[in-house]
Amino acid sequence: MRAGFGQFQQATPEYLRFAQQYGATDILLNTPDLPSYNGTWPLHDLVNLRRNVENYGMKLSALENVPTQFYDHIMLNGPKRDEQVDNMITTVRNIARAGIPVFGYNWMPSHVWRTPTKLIRGGAVATAFNYEEANKMPLTHGRVYTDEEMWENLEYWIKIITPIAEEEGIRLGIHPCDPPVDQLGGIPQLFRSYDNYRRYLDIYPSDNCAIEFCQGTVSEMFDSEGDALYEFIAEMVQKKKVLYVHFRNVSAPNPEDFHEEFINTGHVDMYRAMKTYYDNGYDSFFIDDHVPHTHLDTDWGHRGRAFANGYIQAMIEAVTKQ
Repeated sequence: MRAGFGQFQQATPEYLRFAQQYGATDILLNTPDLPSYNGTWPLHDLVNLRRNVENYGMKLSALENVPTQFYDHIMLNGPKRDEQVDNMITTVRNIARAGIPVFGYNWMPSHVWRTPTKLIRGGAVATAFNYEEANKMPLTHGRVYTDEEMWENLEYWIKIITPIAEEEGIRLGIHPCDPPVDQLGGIPQLFRSYDNYRRYLDIYPSDNCAIEFCQGTVSEMFDSEGDALYEFIAEMVQKKKVLYVHFRNVSAPNPEDFHEEFINTGHVDMYRAMKTYYDNGYDSFFIDDHVPHTHLDTDWGHRGRAFANGYIQAMIEAVTKQ
């Protein structure tokens, strides 16, 4: 088990030096700032990105997300679906051939939703969500979509892209919907329960079809009270479905009303979670995610991320050296 850094778009010397100095072994870039060529990412730019990370002694272990306009018609069965499918096949092939082993993405055409922020420990600012407030917002894509529409679109895509991933030797994983509520802006949030994740994994059973495991979002699901969260972690790790982990904490197992927390002050027992990954054979990396904004911190959150990363490294040591 290893500690990494993610959630930045550009592999600049400043970010990479920061990650290197704080002991990261793995880098994840979120929607990297790359030129687009007709809705694809060219191979040479991806190779240069990987080499840039390697120049700092770390590994570019995953890319997370492409611009939504690369595949929104795939998610919603729009008129450009087939064109976007072809382009996404090209991009996935290029990511694999550039030597980047994991591609994580989401099934949220309306993106992540939050409502006004909340002050937590010492006046730190945390993102928050309230479903009642969010439901006052207008439709995001002109009409209400049904669950089965979204499932049909997902199944169409998974059955096309998974054989490509197998052929290229790359692993693909989907992030849970954030927040994991029934719908937002008229769009069903498919990845809102453990059973829905199991249904997704059964569409095309393959080692190359897996989960981008955002523990914070997974822990918001209603059925994550009691032992359910830790049992789900164990189940997915045993099945080799966890590509990497967003190791973060939130205030409550309630997707309709929660706020972000410091990594050590939310409702999840983070030691028990880390021990569950370890005891079940997890062998990939953890990154920080959605850290609270603290006094005099940068927009990206260097101070908050350093604190979260140090905590992650300490938890790894605690369970591996017990």
